[in-house]
Amino acid sequence: MKILVLSDTHGHIDERILDYASKADEVWHAGDIGNLSVVDQLEKVAKLRAVFGNIDGQSARLRFPENNFFEVDGLSVFIRHICGYPGTYNQITRSLIETNKPKMVICGHSHILKVMRDPRYQHLHMNPGACGISGFHQIRTMLRFEIEAAKPTNLEVIELGARHIKKSPV
Repeated sequence: MKILVLSDTHGHIDERILDYASKADEVWHAGDIGNLSVVDQLEKVAKLRAVFGNIDGQSARLRFPENNFFEVDGLSVFIRHICGYPGTYNQITRSLIETNKPKMVICGHSHILKVMRDPRYQHLHMNPGACGISGFHQIRTMLRFEIEAAKPTNLEVIELGARHIKKSPV
């Protein structure tokens, strides 16, 4: 199972993002979608799982949950836009992790790419950074990996270039 994880599009989608998405079995969007046309286009090329973020309006909040718990090929996953990081999770996130015990936690919001193990809760924490062109990040990033036997493998960081360079919006 090939997975593409992205976040913080803030209404931006381009051909490079869609090309990577078309090569994935599933795309996971960790919030701050910005414009539903982004997810509409992603859904045309792959199965989409998403959550709404703090900038998303009512239409995104009606369409996507704030917390998305699911299992793929035996791997339990939790996606939420604002989480914090291992050791500094916000109270809501910490409670949801303690109750549901996912093996992978994915968040967005910070625009900072980070992948790390959480020794306390024994899961893999991922933040794909931001692939949109709005925000303070310098490089637009996403994550790609595969799930085999309930474990993530072949993790790759995808760099889409500098934030200020617009690549043929769709």
